Amino acid sequence: MISALRSTVASGILASYGRPTRTQSRTTLQAVQMAFFFFLPSILLSGFMFPFRGMPEWAQWLGSCLPLTHFLRIVRGILLKGNGLLEIGPELWPLLLFLAIAMTIGVKRYRQTLD
Repeated sequence: MISALRSTVASGILASYGRPTRTQSRTTLQAVQMAFFFFLPSILLSGFMFPFRGMPEWAQWLGSCLPLTHFLRIVRGILLKGNGLLEIGPELWPLLLFLAIAMTIGVKRYRQTLD
């Protein structure tokens, strides 16, 4: 059940990021470049490639604003420690907050492109 919740939230975040990107870009190349602009720092600052606690404090602060950081903490907690819903709760709310903000921006921008 927790894996299904984790996967649903992750899919929603990726879709919510795609909406503002799609409405902002005019061509496919622009959309790909915008995706690189978001995903490359996410991979580098999330603790996926480098230890999170080994980064400078400003990089840790910036990385904690990215959804991939919290997603990796949830995945590691479930797979390595067997964490339940109570243990992943503190990492789940930032993901849901990012999802809500990105979806709101995407829906508002989509309505503007229709007009």
